[in-house]
Amino acid sequence: MTLSGLLPDQECPLFSFDNTYARLPQRFHRPAKPAAARAPQLIRFNQALAEELGLDVADVDSARLAQLFGGQVIPVGAEPLAQAYAGHQFGHFNPQLGDGRALLLGEVVDRAGRRHDIQLKGSGPTAFSRNGDGMAALGPVLREYIVSEAFAALGVPATRALAAVATGETVMRETMLPGAVFTRVAASHIRVGTFQFFAAQGDEEAVQMLADHVIDRHYPEARGAESPYLAMLTLVAERQARLIARWLSIGFIHGVMNTDNMAISGETIDFGPCAFLDEYDPRKVFSSIDQRGRYAYANQPGIGQWNIARLAECLLPLLDADEEKALEAANGVLKAFGDVFQAEWLALFAAKLGVTGEGEDDRQLVTDFLELMHQGEADFTLTFRALSKVVGGAAVETLTDLFTVPQPGLSDWLARWHARIDDNRSAPERQAAMEAVNPALIARNHRIEEAIAAAVYGDFSFFHRLVEALANPYAEDPSTADLRVPPRPDERVTRTFCGT
Repeated sequence: MTLSGLLPDQECPLFSFDNTYARLPQRFHRPAKPAAARAPQLIRFNQALAEELGLDVADVDSARLAQLFGGQVIPVGAEPLAQAYAGHQFGHFNPQLGDGRALLLGEVVDRAGRRHDIQLKGSGPTAFSRNGDGMAALGPVLREYIVSEAFAALGVPATRALAAVATGETVMRETMLPGAVFTRVAASHIRVGTFQFFAAQGDEEAVQMLADHVIDRHYPEARGAESPYLAMLTLVAERQARLIARWLSIGFIHGVMNTDNMAISGETIDFGPCAFLDEYDPRKVFSSIDQRGRYAYANQPGIGQWNIARLAECLLPLLDADEEKALEAANGVLKAFGDVFQAEWLALFAAKLGVTGEGEDDRQLVTDFLELMHQGEADFTLTFRALSKVVGGAAVETLTDLFTVPQPGLSDWLARWHARIDDNRSAPERQAAMEAVNPALIARNHRIEEAIAAAVYGDFSFFHRLVEALANPYAEDPSTADLRVPPRPDERVTRTFCGT
């Protein structure tokens, strides 16, 4: 049963849709309708994002917003569809995945002229659900809301959260759980797996149509290149390399870097079993389904490059009619991915240490500090923040007390570091520059779980508090001091789940 008329759609003319993806041929997508929800209730609505998108919600109350973003009203101009895509999941190729629990309402152009998808997640089964219920449990919806908005505040490219709605329904996972719908905003939902879907079928026409669509939508600068499709591939690779370097700089582990979870736009997408590091460990894995550590913290750059290789395979016929030349061009992009990542990683971590300019020993300075952190079981976020305070004149114990296992080599490292950052800036200037890139507050795993646990019983107060605090991650507001504290041993989250 579907429901799309509890409120006349004319009463909710919020969006000005221009749906370019819906105009692609039918093999790119399937029509979809959201399922009925017994009692939708608005949990949270992102008013600031709505204003950026140019949505007119001034006269729309929470009940109507719940109906709309709970999928119970199809707004004027929407063309709900589920997108087709394939993907490598933990290295194994599945030729058909698709939106099994999400639908694209349509596309809007924001006040700055940027195009965005508006998608409902957890809105019910689609043609790609493969016997699944298409629903989302409350926990994964709240997790995605928290982390995606935390990313926005940290300045890391990511999809955004527009709304979260409780459906009043229950969904069966390991147990019966309350259901919810999440409204995701993305530059687009085109993935590496979207290209793979058509390439696996030998549908070169669709691959080219999709590539043309991507160039028009995301990489218009590629259109005038000698080889537009090679230029597009190069730009996609560069964005992904820089994105993954940003993940590492904030201690983030995506958890499920399958090719269907890699957005062509360069945004972070799908916050399922993701997590932030507490103590630094490059081999750290949280995802319950990543049994072999494929997507561990330090493995993410290599996996990103592997995913780009899969995209390049799809595009080979477009790169050059001569297969050997096409392979040579693709391999050049893969090499460039590594070069871009290494340069971006070093620049980000050098800034975290307060290093300006380029020094031949800077990479060693960074890696030595990370190794000391690893051996000392030091908290990733707090250690870099403490180093920012030490440069401003705080006692060295501010830093050393964060090392659970004392590291005798830290004193020598600090001497090298002090010598390297000796520039013309004052101590307060250095501290301010370091604190601008070293957050004080991240979306700690145990705090996310705390918010979810309370919300399951109807208390959303901590969820709201956490979202609001994470909007200012570089501030040290006394009212959020408890949210900056690492977990006690009994609070540690060692496993995260995809929520499907």
